[in-house]
Amino acid sequence: MRMMRVAYLLLIAFTLLTTPRFALAVQPDEILTDPALEGRARTLSKELRCMVCQNQSIDDSDAPLARDLRLLVRERLNQGDSDRQVIDFLVARYGEFVLLKPRVALHTALLWFGPPALFCGGVLALFLIARRRNRRDPDEQLKPEGGDLTTAEQARLSELLKTET
Repeated sequence: MRMMRVAYLLLIAFTLLTTPRFALAVQPDEILTDPALEGRARTLSKELRCMVCQNQSIDDSDAPLARDLRLLVRERLNQGDSDRQVIDFLVARYGEFVLLKPRVALHTALLWFGPPALFCGGVLALFLIARRRNRRDPDEQLKPEGGDLTTAEQARLSELLKTET
């Protein structure tokens, strides 16, 4: 029973220690009064990269730059910009690195199609290697890589094969 309590306490401690700090990144003073605009702002914020954290959206990051970007997004939405205009403004200002999911374009083709192409190439290479191994003559697989067997080796091999059957 005592071990279970210790295990529960460790589980709770681990959970509290690993809870992301960015759970409350959006501050109350940033939230727009119009729920529709706030929803659009939150959706856009989830698509934009925090350039300090680099693997978090600005919606999740509590970095000062992420806060500035969240405020900028909300400001642009208040001015009447569409979602596309806000994204285009930020890309023009910070480059495509600001997007968590880069656009599919010619200059990002390697990023989008490189990993699937490498995976397919690896699968094809494994298939060809396996097929080549299966095509070999079974007697050829018994031969050493150096060449044919000597007469003594051939006699020993025949003797071993006879004793197995």
